[in-house]
Amino acid sequence: MGRKCFVPDPEELKGILNGRYGDKIMFVKESTRRMTFRVDRSTIHVMCEFLSEELNFEHISSLCGVDWETHMQVVYHLSNYNTGMILELTVDLPNDDLRVDSVSDVWGGANWHERETYELFGIIFEGHPNLKRLLTPDEYEFFPFRKSYKLRGQE
Repeated sequence: MGRKCFVPDPEELKGILNGRYGDKIMFVKESTRRMTFRVDRSTIHVMCEFLSEELNFEHISSLCGVDWETHMQVVYHLSNYNTGMILELTVDLPNDDLRVDSVSDVWGGANWHERETYELFGIIFEGHPNLKRLLTPDEYEFFPFRKSYKLRGQE
């Protein structure tokens, strides 16, 4: 019934994740109680399950999209309350294939974050139980946070 409460230090965490996911992840940087990894989209769901179930990252603080013009990116912030550590995971998506697995089954709080990211950027979260717009009308065929989106008069 209780969760495993393994609390690795940052170097140990890097080793665990690199050993488990190999070239599907890349360590980017570390600062006080925060680590950043770039993750291949094929790995994000299984890695999030592992982080939640085995390493006690019990909360997804935020999930958002970023438009880098050359590609889109999904950014995940995961919290471990026992250590105060935050993991930042980024997944790059090519503009012609904006699909990534949903993590809303791992953390229920990801549900609305994914819906908002879909609505604003057009990123599709595969397996999401209710991926539809929150505020804008369903018939909108544009995504207002994309850099390619221009308001009338800005063309």
